[in-house]
Amino acid sequence: MYDTKYSWDKHINSCINNYILSGSNNYSDSYIYSYICGQSRTRSERGNRIELSIDPGTWNPMDEDMVSLDPIAFHSGEEPYKERIDFYQRRTGLTDAVQTGTGQLNGIPVAIGVMDFQFMGGSMGSVVGEKITRLIEYATNEFLPLILVCSSGGARMQEGSLSLMQMAKISSALYDYHQIKSYLCINPYISY
Repeated sequence: MYDTKYSWDKHINSCINNYILSGSNNYSDSYIYSYICGQSRTRSERGNRIELSIDPGTWNPMDEDMVSLDPIAFHSGEEPYKERIDFYQRRTGLTDAVQTGTGQLNGIPVAIGVMDFQFMGGSMGSVVGEKITRLIEYATNEFLPLILVCSSGGARMQEGSLSLMQMAKISSALYDYHQIKSYLCINPYISY
């Protein structure tokens, strides 16, 4: 769609100018995006987010075979945790609440992770945390820009303290990424 950085910048500047000239005073991000680019920014499926974020045909998924287990044998009054995981796997076609991989953005290789709120509210269990951590470590080792699309309902209570540890693990990996990035002047990571 935009073959050069110049054409992308030109498009964005044109959209922004059109918005400013309209005299609108509604500064909601989703409204601005919808107005200036003529596209709605409503709830998006994870596949669309991947397709919209990177160049077509460049998606290479990572760690697709990782699946959640029931590490603490959690059972609520409704149903066992494992049955709940199986339900969401069938419903979404995903193994867990995040897809990670690599692709290209305007021809530049990037590492990208996209969470899906449709899978248990995008909650973070040990598989989600591990996949995101592996993605960050891969981006660090390969010196790639990192994009994370987050839509999470928080830690997954069915995994107890194991899910709570994931944010610390991710933060540690991001710290290492930031240290290397700063030293080598790699583009900053994006989380939206």
